[in-house]
Amino acid sequence: MCASSLVRRIGPVTATAIVVSNMMGTGIFTTTGFLAGDLGSPLLVLSIWLVGGIIALAGALSYVELALNFPRSGGEYVYLSEAWGPAWGFIDGWVSFFAGFAAPIAAAALAISAYLGLSATGFALDAGLLTFHLAPAQLTACAIVIAFTVLNFLGAVVVGRIQNTLTAMKLAVVAGFLLMGFIMGGGDTLHFTQHAERTSNLPLFEQFAVSLVFVLFAYSGWNAAVYVAEEVRDPDRSFPIALAVGTILVAVLYFALNVLFLYGASLEQLKGVVAVGAEVAEALFGADTARWFSLAMALSLLATVNAMCLVGPRVYYAMAKNRAFFPIAARIHPRWKSPWVSVLMQGCASVLLIIIPTFRGLIVYIGFTLYLFTALSVVALFKFRRRPGWKRFAWLDRTYPSVPILYVLMSAWILVFSIKGAPLPSGFALLTVLGGALVYRLYISRQGSRGNE
Repeated sequence: MCASSLVRRIGPVTATAIVVSNMMGTGIFTTTGFLAGDLGSPLLVLSIWLVGGIIALAGALSYVELALNFPRSGGEYVYLSEAWGPAWGFIDGWVSFFAGFAAPIAAAALAISAYLGLSATGFALDAGLLTFHLAPAQLTACAIVIAFTVLNFLGAVVVGRIQNTLTAMKLAVVAGFLLMGFIMGGGDTLHFTQHAERTSNLPLFEQFAVSLVFVLFAYSGWNAAVYVAEEVRDPDRSFPIALAVGTILVAVLYFALNVLFLYGASLEQLKGVVAVGAEVAEALFGADTARWFSLAMALSLLATVNAMCLVGPRVYYAMAKNRAFFPIAARIHPRWKSPWVSVLMQGCASVLLIIIPTFRGLIVYIGFTLYLFTALSVVALFKFRRRPGWKRFAWLDRTYPSVPILYVLMSAWILVFSIKGAPLPSGFALLTVLGGALVYRLYISRQGSRGNE
């Protein structure tokens, strides 16, 4: 095996592009339809996006300080290992493999298929608890994942340039949609006062917490730059720009998009719709123009797939280097300098997750697990701050401890009510955590012990 290592080649612009592309993707273009039925109120739908943005920014500010003190690839794996020991670091990496990256990649690819108007119904194989779906939507999504998996063999420099282009295209699509929608679209301000019949039986207080899982799934990615920390130039400058500025930019765009969604269509029209952007575009511009917008939105989601295909493998690479994951995941391609085995492993897992769960269940599964481990990482910040020589991030220092406490308490509220309101996907999330603990106990810890002999 070649003793190659990652190189610091990612600047603040590319780091910010990685954050924006990870955040702006599947969630904003798919979840408002779920919120419409769950909450039933235009005011609550808009409010929940503001609350989600505040939570995401609180997490981003906390993570900047973590990244400045641990400028190594791996994200939560590094922080939890340092704070609570290698077992927690491994469990986080295990969860990230499935729920942090493979599942969001699958969701983004499925969203592209939805915007292309492809059918998600077709051949289904019932295997007890699991059902395997093979329809045009799933097959196209698998092809997208395979293409970007191969592309990410080429390393961070080549993929980073592609990422910048895809992110610019995504922002152009969103900006064009907003401008044309408000200036030329045939919307109606009465939609902001028209409620929809709720599809949820939960009290609004509880449902708001459960629905935040969908919103925070849309905001997930605010921490993306920390996963490639080992390849980021000038961390003191790059991380604040990428995490804080990137999160604020996306939060503003999210709120504006949801205002446009409600201007273009009533909540009743949006209930249960996955391709929300396509539905609103047709209402605003008519079917012919909507087809072009749907295609543009599908293409813009490619940036999300590419960003996560780039970021995820760096977590497994960092773990494997520390003998906390399967050793083969640490292999670096001698020519392209990419963690190519980790890229391949992630691609295979994403394909599997495309053909198994429902789209809504997949999003709850992702949101639940992601915010469980980001909250644990922010809790670790309180422990780290007692260390001598700890570097404090000025923006966070002015509001400490309010910002990290806000993030932890809001995450706990969401997780508790998610278990009650969405027990099946939340249960699978907890089983994933338990599975990681068992793999660590039965295999990884013993492997580490043999390595130290």
